[in-house]
Amino acid sequence: MEKTTLFYIIIIILIVQYLVHQLLEYLNAKRFKSTVPNELSDVFDEEEYHKSQEYKKANYQFGLFSDGFSLVLTLFFLFLGGFEWVDTITRSITEDTIPMALVFFGIILFGSNVLGTPFAYYQTFVIEEKYGFNKTSKKLFFLDKIKGGLLAAVLGGGILALFILFYEWAGPNFWIYAWILIGVVILFMNLFYSRLIVPLFNKQTPLDDGSLKNAIENYAKKVGFELNNIFVIDGSKRSTKANAYFSGFGKEKRITLFDTLVNDLDEDEIVAVLAHEVGHYKRKHIIVNLLVSLGLTGFTLFILSIFINNPEISLAIGVTTPSFHAGLIGFVLLYSPISEITGLAMNYLSRKFEFQADNYARNTFAAEPLVTSLKKLSKNNLSNLTPHPAYVFVHYSHPPLVERIRNLKA
Repeated sequence: MEKTTLFYIIIIILIVQYLVHQLLEYLNAKRFKSTVPNELSDVFDEEEYHKSQEYKKANYQFGLFSDGFSLVLTLFFLFLGGFEWVDTITRSITEDTIPMALVFFGIILFGSNVLGTPFAYYQTFVIEEKYGFNKTSKKLFFLDKIKGGLLAAVLGGGILALFILFYEWAGPNFWIYAWILIGVVILFMNLFYSRLIVPLFNKQTPLDDGSLKNAIENYAKKVGFELNNIFVIDGSKRSTKANAYFSGFGKEKRITLFDTLVNDLDEDEIVAVLAHEVGHYKRKHIIVNLLVSLGLTGFTLFILSIFINNPEISLAIGVTTPSFHAGLIGFVLLYSPISEITGLAMNYLSRKFEFQADNYARNTFAAEPLVTSLKKLSKNNLSNLTPHPAYVFVHYSHPPLVERIRNLKA
């Protein structure tokens, strides 16, 4: 089949995105051996800093190979008519619109998952294992893959089916109903993610009574933050890396601590980390992020509604028989530069919010325990202490450690 102009535009988009990504990775990698800023001189000793450099270098080299493999495979798939081949198989199974879309995406996602599994396996059991992070068993690794695939099939398939129902029922206005649907799903996930999804992968237990729980509850009471649910999650069964997060609204509001965080930090440091999370809630960051995400989703769906009926979008990925599912793939590829731009804006907003949450923790609790907790977490995760500014601008949702410390000590 003769390739269309849009086909070559997609090829150019994929190659340019890859080259820009690799340029940023290269610039970042050149700074791996930079001198550690004075504020962070106590984070790593010489041996640990060397280990951190080697860890970052290993991930950089692995990324070069995996990203290159992904690009070459995608280009071959497009040039050799892979999407048309999958579409032909799909149409040999069913001609009904919704089952066709489910089969089409099912085949593509299954193939992508199969091809991606060796890379994920290497990342987990070679790189993460070598540097002491991995705690996942091979059984758990593959069980997670199966659970994740089934969850994606059920949730993703259900949402896709409803999308197409709206499309067939409402025509060009389907995006409004799809937008409402996604809004409901996002709200539902914000409310019940910890209660319904997390238990599929991890065990959550209420924080035991004692000094730590009392300290957290006393702080929450002091700042007027109603908190009835404090849980500890068994993150250590997969990794030594630590985290904490806030989720839900109203009665479903909860704070979740990784057991690794509880083990790595002292009491004041844990309260400081939670003060930061409370800061996000008090400064309405969660609501703002939710509204911005919904706004971007509505905009994207509106643009999709304009182009989804254009047969040129299906032809852009080599599918000769126009369809909703082929048009959706073509649209996602063509729209990706706009997604990159909105991603930059979201990361910029997120970095501002992190500073604001740090300031809230400093003003309502204390700066020093938050500083020491950030240093410990950075050390335990072998974080990059000297990332390139361009890499930070594009990829970081959190400010670099040195900027956060300078802000906290200002």
